[in-house]
Amino acid sequence: MAKKKQKNDKKIFVLDTSVLLYDHKAIKNFAEHDVVIPITVLEEVDRFKKGNDVINFEAREFIRVLDQLSQKNSLQDWLPINGQGKGKFKVQMNEKSKKDANVIFGEKKADHNILNVASQLADERPDSSVILVTKDINLRLKARSLNIKAEDYETGKVKDIHQLYKGHTTLEVSQNIISKIYTSGYCLPKDVKLKTPIANHYYILKNGQNSALVYFNNNSQQLERINRENAYGIKPRNVEQSFALHAVMNPNVQLVTIQGIAGTGKTLIALSGAMAQKQNFHQIYIARPIVPLSNKDIGFLPGDIKAKINPYMEPLWDNLKLIQSQYKETDREYQKIKDMVDKEKIYIAPLAYIRGRSLSNIIFIVDEAQNLTPHEVKTIITRAGENTKIIFTGDIFQIDTPYLDTHSNGLSYLIDRMKNHPLYAHITLEKGERSELANVASLML
Repeated sequence: MAKKKQKNDKKIFVLDTSVLLYDHKAIKNFAEHDVVIPITVLEEVDRFKKGNDVINFEAREFIRVLDQLSQKNSLQDWLPINGQGKGKFKVQMNEKSKKDANVIFGEKKADHNILNVASQLADERPDSSVILVTKDINLRLKARSLNIKAEDYETGKVKDIHQLYKGHTTLEVSQNIISKIYTSGYCLPKDVKLKTPIANHYYILKNGQNSALVYFNNNSQQLERINRENAYGIKPRNVEQSFALHAVMNPNVQLVTIQGIAGTGKTLIALSGAMAQKQNFHQIYIARPIVPLSNKDIGFLPGDIKAKINPYMEPLWDNLKLIQSQYKETDREYQKIKDMVDKEKIYIAPLAYIRGRSLSNIIFIVDEAQNLTPHEVKTIITRAGENTKIIFTGDIFQIDTPYLDTHSNGLSYLIDRMKNHPLYAHITLEKGERSELANVASLML
């Protein structure tokens, strides 16, 4: 009786369209393993190449990467990806399989052709592990139902979301330290037994009922006191909001992230803090990813770009109206806010048109950043010119796009990667302040 062939350690990864539109360099991230791209995936990528959104950029860049890797060779042959001795890739033309997914699921579609490729390769290469890589959860489930191994694309994912950086810590200290903070305005990290404090990290120093709020100033290497300020009539309602407002208004910090569930005041703090320092910047840009309902593209809406994006920007206008409502119509500040909007000192910026621009002398607030990919976040930050500050706000547990999750979205990725950089500050807001009813709903429903 013939011995069964032992599987070697080499793997063959079949890439879905969602992976390549998430990261155009994905093909290069599988080390010594081989990569297969079904012809259906190439056709789908081709349909995404026109447009101004980041997803269209990813499609175009992937096509360029493939062109560079293939040169004058046939894509049906195994070609090296990262040089000799590393993995190889090819485009799979034949999408037929003994277990035809189109027949099994009763519908002919692109996803089923991709499943057929993975199934066919598993039959042809019993010595290797064939794994479908896709960010489409439903496609992974379908693959597993056909006994095909399937995984999410892991590059750029935060491994342990429960250990994600929160930006603040509570420390028990002596009363002498509390007194020193209030008399001198600072203390040294060694005074509170901190060996390696994180740049721009916030601390609540407590002794019984007494407390002091401080942050680690990386420039002075001191823990410096934070005074509770208000910004354009908006006063922080809790300690975390005080930290967030301080981060927004700290001139030494150029990149801020504020994470928290609905109603914690993320956008309001970011907007009021930006307006309070408007004299230091030419404009305040506000943007949020557009996630259309019913799969209708923004192009279906009538009017120019402002008319198209305004329905998606209503939450931002609501926050601006709340700030304006802190004043009477006869107050100078009320008129200033109106003038800022009329003269486009506060400007709604479509994210699709950010690429290629250099944004100088602005504060840029990006709301709902959890709906961005890591690459989109990087694209926005790399647009920053001189004297520009960028603030990302969002809730990493409220994802509205199909191929992102708590671990892989751009906001989680940014918080995880930027921790301890002297230009960066982060705060997680945990206490809802919208209303008692909103808090009850968040906790009980």
